[in-house]
Amino acid sequence: MTVPYPPARTVEAFEDVAGVRVPDPYRWLEEETPEVHRWQRRQAELAAAVIYDGQDPEAVRDLIRAYDSARPALPRYAAGRWFRAVTPPDGAAPTVVVADRPFGAGRAVIDLAEFGGEENPAFLSWLAPAPDGRVLALGVCTDGSEHNTIRLIEVASGRVLDGAPEQILHSAWAGGVSWLPDSGGFYFFALTGSPQEFRQAVFLHRLGTAPGNTTVEPIPVGEGSREYTLVQMSPDGRWAVAAHRVGSPIPVAVRDLSEPGTAWRPFVTDCPGTIAGHIVGDHYIAVTDVAAPRGRVIAIPLDAADPGDPAGWTELVPEGDTVLRSLLPVGEHLYLSEFDQTFARVRIIDRSGAAAGEVPLPGRGALAAPFFALTALAAGAPADDFVFAFSTPTSSWGVYRHRPGETELETLSAPAITLDAELEAGLALAPDGVAVPYHVVRPAGSDPACAAPALISAYGAANVPLLPQYQPDMAAFVAAGGVLVQAYLRGGGEFGRDWYRAAHRERRHVRDTDLVAVAEHLIATGLTTADRLAVTGGSDGGLMCGVAVTTRPDLWRAVLPREPLLDLVGGTRDPYLDFVIRKAWADPDDPAEVRRLLGLSPYQLVGPGVFPAVYIQAGATDPRCRPWHARKFAARMQAAQEGEAPILLHVFDNAGHGAATPHDVAVAQDTEWLAFLIGTLGLRGRLSRPGPT
Repeated sequence: MTVPYPPARTVEAFEDVAGVRVPDPYRWLEEETPEVHRWQRRQAELAAAVIYDGQDPEAVRDLIRAYDSARPALPRYAAGRWFRAVTPPDGAAPTVVVADRPFGAGRAVIDLAEFGGEENPAFLSWLAPAPDGRVLALGVCTDGSEHNTIRLIEVASGRVLDGAPEQILHSAWAGGVSWLPDSGGFYFFALTGSPQEFRQAVFLHRLGTAPGNTTVEPIPVGEGSREYTLVQMSPDGRWAVAAHRVGSPIPVAVRDLSEPGTAWRPFVTDCPGTIAGHIVGDHYIAVTDVAAPRGRVIAIPLDAADPGDPAGWTELVPEGDTVLRSLLPVGEHLYLSEFDQTFARVRIIDRSGAAAGEVPLPGRGALAAPFFALTALAAGAPADDFVFAFSTPTSSWGVYRHRPGETELETLSAPAITLDAELEAGLALAPDGVAVPYHVVRPAGSDPACAAPALISAYGAANVPLLPQYQPDMAAFVAAGGVLVQAYLRGGGEFGRDWYRAAHRERRHVRDTDLVAVAEHLIATGLTTADRLAVTGGSDGGLMCGVAVTTRPDLWRAVLPREPLLDLVGGTRDPYLDFVIRKAWADPDDPAEVRRLLGLSPYQLVGPGVFPAVYIQAGATDPRCRPWHARKFAARMQAAQEGEAPILLHVFDNAGHGAATPHDVAVAQDTEWLAFLIGTLGLRGRLSRPGPT
């Protein structure tokens, strides 16, 4: 197959990082110029033409829509009422509703269509009602980028209030806003300049339109830190705690608000582990992996003279066989979420740590949770009910309520879709002897003895757990006749701190060898063959795909990176990625570290060879993995390809890193992604629809 790629010129450009000189022949594709945009459009047209050749795009789109059941946004509680976003079936801008019950009909407060247009629909990044329920703060994004601005709404009238802060929030990772208990203002974490500069600070905003009602809050987070910070308030208004670090948060500072004029003081400042919790009375009760890789629950007095000394902590729940992930105050109890071999479990304890029951979950699956641990701390006003979303790999999201002392759940919103498939578990042995777990989701009735078209989905990075939950695009793939393998690689957060640290920084390569071990195991056991095996992953998982295709092209029939990070060396020029790379990869000021990065960076790993089919998806407004990563990698791969398989690229307009991408764009992305798999793996003959729940 001869693919007529749009020509991509090369330039004499070099990257000099810590004295290490690295050729960068496609540097010009980093620019957002008319020439680059023309090239990008031609790549998208080529990708669509190749992918849909011999296929019916509408039939594939119908399959995506049939299994399209997004994770619901959970309601927020304040002053005896529940606030939630209701999105129309067509994915248009949501309406915010207030009701007396978590999923009650209630009444509309505001339609977000007021903030967007047809070409740039408004996306709700977060919502936060004031404790008295009179004002609602919203984060609104209109370009798919996740960058959002604060809107203030009078709940009684739906009127948009003047005087909202003008600062741009880089994302929703710091939870939006943290209201003061008197509802007179809030803390928020936002950019101090342009998004490209990636400098952020905590601000305090007082309601009203007076000049200077938004000021920088002087929280001692450490000189030069670019990490995220979220302020947590105690319900009684006495304490404020600043949680710092997005992936492994710690309570870095505390303030006693009972004494006017009291400044923030450092709290736990020197801790490599996680301490993620909430203010309960005069203690910070948290899940920590300090001296407990799988987690334990501790209480730290907020007035402790030396809060960083673990000797002064009180252990409420010791480390056990499960992985403790988070806790949430509910009434007088604490709900403790954990992973039991990746599957969710929720224990109930009282404030002393004594067992008080367990939530009867509706199956073996996962609770909906934010991507990062810091975001989960933005819980708002505590409620007397535990309201949560839950799904399994074969059933879509439902929403449930549990009250302490009750033995049954109340279903607030039942799952809409059931995938006719079977779930299995397996283990692959890595080269160092560690067993790497995975789950298999195969169409019901398929013969496990026959090699099947299979797709590995994996991540393995940043202490983020990949959970056994419902994923619409993956469900559609299984419905089309494919076998999904979800692999739990080291570097992720599924099995605790040791599992995460085993593929962190200097050991980053372990994630890649784990992936290869799973692929080789699937082939050796006959589940699939190399000419029927694909791999996909997003963001850092996209980088994983880039390493896989450049270092082991023989293992795959197709490789599908999505919103990928692909040039670690060039990424050091991007302030956001420089922050990420320094934290999770290497020190770019150290020549030896830079040379190690070169061995892990897909763009630099490309050389002439025979490669499998590749389909790269990116978003034009992605603020994290900017589209130039995908453009440069695609151009270099197209030039290096000595085989027949296509190397395709589609950068979607009005799409970011995924979290704020408009629904119609996400459907188009998933449709093209699935069509590529259908054509490449030979799934054309089977397009099934979901069964009843």
